[in-house]
Amino acid sequence: MNKSIKIYIGILVFVLALIIITDRNTPKQIDWTPTFSLRDKIPFGLYVLDQESKEIFKNKKIEKIETLTPYEFLDSKFVGDSVTEGYNIKGTFFNISDVNIIDDQSVEEIMYFVSHGNNAFLSMRQFPKALLDSLKIQSKTTFVPSKKTSLWMANKKVNSKKYVFDSGLEDYFSKIDTLNTIVLGYQNNAKKEKHINFIKVPYEKGYFYLHTQPAVFTNYHLLKSDYQEYASSILSYIPKGDIFWYTKTQHDDKISRSRLRYIFSQPALLSALNLSLIGILIFALFNAKRKQRIVPILKPLSNSTVDFTKTIGNLYYQEGDHRNIIDKKIIYFLEKIRTEYLIETTSLNDEFVKKLHYKTGKSETDIQELVFLINEHRNSYHGSLEEDLIRINNAIEKILH
Repeated sequence: MNKSIKIYIGILVFVLALIIITDRNTPKQIDWTPTFSLRDKIPFGLYVLDQESKEIFKNKKIEKIETLTPYEFLDSKFVGDSVTEGYNIKGTFFNISDVNIIDDQSVEEIMYFVSHGNNAFLSMRQFPKALLDSLKIQSKTTFVPSKKTSLWMANKKVNSKKYVFDSGLEDYFSKIDTLNTIVLGYQNNAKKEKHINFIKVPYEKGYFYLHTQPAVFTNYHLLKSDYQEYASSILSYIPKGDIFWYTKTQHDDKISRSRLRYIFSQPALLSALNLSLIGILIFALFNAKRKQRIVPILKPLSNSTVDFTKTIGNLYYQEGDHRNIIDKKIIYFLEKIRTEYLIETTSLNDEFVKKLHYKTGKSETDIQELVFLINEHRNSYHGSLEEDLIRINNAIEKILH
């Protein structure tokens, strides 16, 4: 080790020691990020609610959905048998988040889950637009200058007290279907404008419970005075049955799974790591020499599978074996439906059309047309095989793309 390298290392150690001493007495800043994460003990996390959930939801089994989307979880519980069609679970889908983090496909699956006699409790400031449109509801957000919002229950027998919460925003339902919607809670601001913030909406055989003030379930409010009574009053409306708690938040995707995650979470360690990398880079610039030869450009290998498929396809087409091509396209299509959407393809009837429509979101008319063409081909009620091939191919493309 020469003298210059020793100087570099000495300077690096001195700077790291200086950073550690400087940051040692720096007070830790409170993180006010609204994560709504069950693991976070910061003001706007849900750690306290998670710890008290067994006491709050007495005699109810709680299953947390952490890694799957609501669609993936609920779809795996769906039984597609024509006799016992429905879900093999019963209960309430439960989610508390600052903003909507549920994708459109999952929203459709949740609505389908509720339509089979289940329930959904959603507390968030911004609800999925598709859900609001289906329930004939509109929500609104306004700025509250006083940052004080009073919340209370509509039914005084449940809780007759008013609770004042700190909030710079006021979220509420500006329009509801008064014929079907049951109002469960209200709020007002400094101007004493009364708004609806908690409703119960029937949807076919089940119910949606929608609440616009998710902050009341966070650590900051549950640990203040008797505010937990308001949160308990809200949650008391959840019907009997299991709770399926979707715990993912808008911040989960940003959490690194790397082993260096702790270093990245600590400012002092992150600064030390950055300085170390800068020192290594300076060392490399002044000492490294180019020893590697120029890397030759290699052409990527051709996709022989695609070429083979084209050759076989051309062979069938040139031989005029249209029936064989149609049969193989139908087999491929039905196999894809079974593997990707878990739908039984033994009987291509109206029930099959309905399930495929719900799972893919494709036009029910297009699906009916394809089923008709497949059944027509199987029964040999067809004219020109070449025309049948074109029609069936176009119909399949509409569903798969």
